[in-house]
Amino acid sequence: MAVIHPFKAWRPRQEKLNEVACVPYDVINTEEARSLAEGKPDSFLHVIRPEIDLPEGTKYNEDRVYEKGAENLARILDSDLMIREENEAVYIYRLIREGRSQTGLFTCVSVEDYDNEVILKHELTRPDKEDDRTRHILTQSAHAEPVMMTFKDSEGISNRIAESMENSDPLYDFTADDGIRHTIWKVEKAGEFVDAFAHIPHLYIADGHHRCKSASRAAAQMKKLNEHHTGEEEYNFFPAVLFPMDEMEILAYNRIIYDIPESFLEDLNETFDLTEHADSTPAAKGEISLYAAGNWYGLTLPEIPDANSVESLDVHRLQEFILEPMLGITDQRRDENISFVGGIRGTEELERLVDNGEAALAISMFPTDIAELVDVSDEGLLMPPKSTWFEPKLRSGLLIHTF
Repeated sequence: MAVIHPFKAWRPRQEKLNEVACVPYDVINTEEARSLAEGKPDSFLHVIRPEIDLPEGTKYNEDRVYEKGAENLARILDSDLMIREENEAVYIYRLIREGRSQTGLFTCVSVEDYDNEVILKHELTRPDKEDDRTRHILTQSAHAEPVMMTFKDSEGISNRIAESMENSDPLYDFTADDGIRHTIWKVEKAGEFVDAFAHIPHLYIADGHHRCKSASRAAAQMKKLNEHHTGEEEYNFFPAVLFPMDEMEILAYNRIIYDIPESFLEDLNETFDLTEHADSTPAAKGEISLYAAGNWYGLTLPEIPDANSVESLDVHRLQEFILEPMLGITDQRRDENISFVGGIRGTEELERLVDNGEAALAISMFPTDIAELVDVSDEGLLMPPKSTWFEPKLRSGLLIHTF
C-alpha cells in the first residue's frame, strides 16, 4: 500500500513568487532556459538548469554545473525570497488549462515504495539522465522538482481534496506566461490523507521516471554514508503530485520522419485503405493522420490478435505495421530518422516542419488513454518511447523538499 509523507517545504514568499517559479527542467533545452532566465536572477531555472550560468558550450554534466546548482539553491534558500515551513504538511495543487482543471495532492512519496513496485513505472530510464539528476539531488541535498503520478481513487480522496479546498484560502493563485493557472492550498492536518493512501495499492508514474529512479539511487548512496540509517530520514522520500485517474489528460505524442522512400505513399496506399484530404487530428483510437507533400492522409492501423496491453497501443501498432517494415526504423529511441513533437504544439507545427523541408513526413497520433497507461503498468510491461505527453506541466520552484 502507498506511503505518503508530509514535509516541511521551502516555498517562495507571495511577493517573490513570479521571480522564482519556472517551467520544469525537462521541457526546455539549455538555450531556451538561458533565454527564459535572462534578467531573472532568482528564477529557479538557475537551480534546475545551472549550466545557464556558465560559459556557453559547458556540458550539462560537468562537475562545475552541479556545484553551481548547489550554490544557486543555497543562495535562494538563504535569501529573503523563501519561507521554510515550520510544520510538516501536504498541499493541494490545482492546474487549469483552457478551462479544464486538474487537482491533486502535493506530498512526498517513499523511495522504498518505488523500489518495491508499489509505485509502478511504464517507461525505461536512460543511465545518463539518471546520473545527471542523481548528482543534482546529492549535491543540492534536495529534490527540487516533483514527479507527476496518478492513482485509482477507491478511498474518496477526491472528496477530501475538494473539502480541504473549500475550507481554506490558497497560498498561491497565479497564471503563468503560458496561460496555465496554478493554485496551491496548504493542509496541515494531513493524517486523513496519510490514512487514505495507506489503502491505495499502487501509485503510477505519469511524468518523471528519471526523477523517481534518481531519488532511489540518491537514497541508496545516502544510506551507505549513514551508519545510523533508520529509513525515516528525509532522503528516503521525494516530492510528487498525486492525481486521481479521472483528473488526468494525455495529449498526443506525434512523430516526424526526416527521410522517406519516393514510393512511400504509393506503398501505403497498396497496404492500407489510405484516405486523402483527411483531418489532421485522428478521431479515434487506431486511426492516424499523415502529412506529406502538402496533404493530409488518414488510415486505420490493423489490430493485433490476442494483443496484450502494449501491443494494443497505437504507438506499438504504428511501429509494427509502418515504422519498421516500411521505413526501417527498429528502435525509436536511437534511430536518427525519427523525432517527436508534443501534442501541445498542435498539428500546425507538424505542417510547418514538413512544409519548410525539415521533415518529409509527419504522423499525427490519437492520444494514449490514462487507463491504457495503468494497464501497461499493472502488467509489468513498458510502453514504447514517447507514448504519452502530459499537459499541463507542474511548475517548478513552488514547493521544495530538502534533506
